[in-house]
Amino acid sequence: MADSLQDASRDFRQTVWDEHLAAHVAARARDWLAEDLGHECDWTSVATVPGNRIARLNVVCRRPGVIAGLDAAGVVASVADGQLDWRPLVVDGARTAKGDVVATLAGPVRSVLAAERVILNMIGRMSGVATATRQLVDAVAGTRCRVYDTRKTVPGWRLLDKLATRLGGGWNHRLGLHDAILVKDNHLAALAAAGSGPADAVRKARTFIATAFPADRAEAMVVEIEVDSLAQLELVLPAGPDIVLLDNMPLATLVEAVAIRDRMGPADGPRVILEASGGIRPDTVRDVAETGVDRVSSGWPTHDAPWLDVGLDWPESPSGNGGTT
Repeated sequence: MADSLQDASRDFRQTVWDEHLAAHVAARARDWLAEDLGHECDWTSVATVPGNRIARLNVVCRRPGVIAGLDAAGVVASVADGQLDWRPLVVDGARTAKGDVVATLAGPVRSVLAAERVILNMIGRMSGVATATRQLVDAVAGTRCRVYDTRKTVPGWRLLDKLATRLGGGWNHRLGLHDAILVKDNHLAALAAAGSGPADAVRKARTFIATAFPADRAEAMVVEIEVDSLAQLELVLPAGPDIVLLDNMPLATLVEAVAIRDRMGPADGPRVILEASGGIRPDTVRDVAETGVDRVSSGWPTHDAPWLDVGLDWPESPSGNGGTT
């Protein structure tokens, strides 16, 4: 299949770690820390740990996986206490083994313990998403199919969930309702009640984009439409969507959909991208990819995959079992 089907100019905006995402984390970190501290403090540490105690602790992987969230954790540490020294020892997106030390956190012990759970929760959640995404990406290796995420994310955590997807080797679908056109089944039902069909939806979207947005933004707006039958696919292809989402179709039907797209597509130039969704998991994704679709989208890494177990250990801990609750 031609590389033009994965033309980045017709894709969704991808999430990267930059100063804007760092500011996003910093703006929320105080609230995350307040869940533990309330408007008071960690009374256990005040009662038992001398205020002048300084130490450096290790962030340790309890299971193998793909690590994610180290950059974000550094922002949380700085918000918790400017005296804390956060040092990643691997890069976000690295594969890690059980027992690997991936970062250290040093400074006043009371502050280390106050920030510990938020930092570990962040790394555990993001690494779990990245690890699960990598499972899907590895499963389709050798095909020309890309793995995309969905909007099935934790409220308030979407940017971090999407960053974790990228760190796991996957691709980001639309960020929200504001940055792409995706006509789904309920949109089509509303249109049908007014006597319009799927092709009309694509044409309406194209007209709206051309009249509502300046040229540069209009060019960046992707138009995607969901179909659940081959009949609908044949109706929408001539209208020229960028992407058609093939929802919950059996494998044999996906193969037919690819054949229809190839037969109805232009002789040269980019053809419509086909994306499969519905029940995409490690045990199903390879079969779906081998039907010839260009993309799969899956909410499994963000709504179903387990977190990666990480802990904060004293280097001299003889048990190597320093996790806390």
